[in-house]
Amino acid sequence: MSAAVEIVSFGYLHDEPPAAHLTIDLRHHFRDPHVSPELRYMTADDEPVRTAVLNTPGITDLVEATATAVAAFASGPSAGTVTVADGCAGGRHRAPTFARALAERLTTDGHTVTVRHRDLDKPVVQR
Repeated sequence: MSAAVEIVSFGYLHDEPPAAHLTIDLRHHFRDPHVSPELRYMTADDEPVRTAVLNTPGITDLVEATATAVAAFASGPSAGTVTVADGCAGGRHRAPTFARALAERLTTDGHTVTVRHRDLDKPVVQR
């Protein structure tokens, strides 16, 4: 069953997570590209960041598992948009890359997907 899906990537260090049916926290289990000086000031718009994130063990499995969860929400009796929020520390690397991979995966299932990156364009958080 196809549904409308909204995916919002965000950074926990900027603000509270957005309201969502499903919130994916990428902070603790997946290495942060921020720790690599050559990637720190890049974003998910840059190929080296996307490659680093998507080659992290477990990420593609999590995309698949999230797509399965979205399908479960979409098959429920209440029609409507399914919202997925995915967050990392700063919202510039892992979360937007994951959001785009999930959107691509859900689109192949026939879902209508919109993606919003809440914090992608915010400055690097110095920590």
